[in-house]
Amino acid sequence: MKAVRIHQHGGSNQLRYEDTAEPTIAWPGEVIVKLKAAALNHIDIWTRLGATGMAIPMPHILGADGAGVVVQVDADVKSVKTGERVCLYPFTGCRECEFCRTGRDFMCIHVKALGEKLDGTYAEYVKLPAENCFPIPAGFSFAEGAAFPLVGITLWRMLITNALLKPGETLLIIGIGGGVASAALQVAKKIGARVIVTSGSDEKLERAKNLGADHGINHRKSDFNVDVSKLTEGRGVDVVLDCVAGEVWQKSLAALARGGRLVTCGATAGGQPRDDLSAIFTKHLKIYGSTLGSREDFRQLISFLTVSGIRPIIDRIFPLKQAAGAQRRMEEAKQFGKIVLQISD
Repeated sequence: MKAVRIHQHGGSNQLRYEDTAEPTIAWPGEVIVKLKAAALNHIDIWTRLGATGMAIPMPHILGADGAGVVVQVDADVKSVKTGERVCLYPFTGCRECEFCRTGRDFMCIHVKALGEKLDGTYAEYVKLPAENCFPIPAGFSFAEGAAFPLVGITLWRMLITNALLKPGETLLIIGIGGGVASAALQVAKKIGARVIVTSGSDEKLERAKNLGADHGINHRKSDFNVDVSKLTEGRGVDVVLDCVAGEVWQKSLAALARGGRLVTCGATAGGQPRDDLSAIFTKHLKIYGSTLGSREDFRQLISFLTVSGIRPIIDRIFPLKQAAGAQRRMEEAKQFGKIVLQISD
């Protein structure tokens, strides 16, 4: 089969489009999916660079997100059948620890993820447990089916499961444009929240407003805390989605109203921000760190997408062999929404 692999850590020039062996079923409960599309995530770039600290087998296939058709199933599998169109839940735990036994194997200390410790979705075929295959939401294309899982389950756990965002509340999204941020905007508006977004790009702010954002703030031209205070009449916002951190972190805390919640799943501007502890305890703030979510979170997300009519925002589709160019677009922060690789028709 054709796949994009790395043979060593480094820049995008390390991505090689080449032939490799097709995966085969080796354990009970496994299935093989013929992939039609895969989507890019920042973790793909960090893994390529060797920035995660994980030891991974080389050569290695990147990619956590994918959608395709089941083409082979283990004899004991009853939950999926060959020919089914599926999207992928990318995580598998040890199945024995307290987290795995309670349906939270994404928190397992031995968790394995597609594209990290397991060969991923930048390929024509992928192998994974049958329980990680879910029906693509009705009406979705394969590109859309690949575009939503990782960002969708992440934002769902942050905003809905953890922060309990409610209709009528105000959400501040720091750095609109990436997959998580743009999908969070869609979900928040659909449930009836007021949404304020920030960006250093007027073009991205305009696109966010076209998607329903109530206010856009260019943080290169003004202090977003001052603008947020004016927009909320000095009260602050109920929830902040900050996956930027760095020097922005203190401003995110300051933007919260009393009893506010900050949710984060990343730190693209630096992972050692300065905290304002006095603001945290005097304002009764809650901070939720999150990566991914449970299969139950994923089921809820798929149901929500099916009934809400929300479609993933796709920035651009590249052929699989142009994965290096696709990753460079993400590294340069040019995208608005998800970058997708088309693998087969």
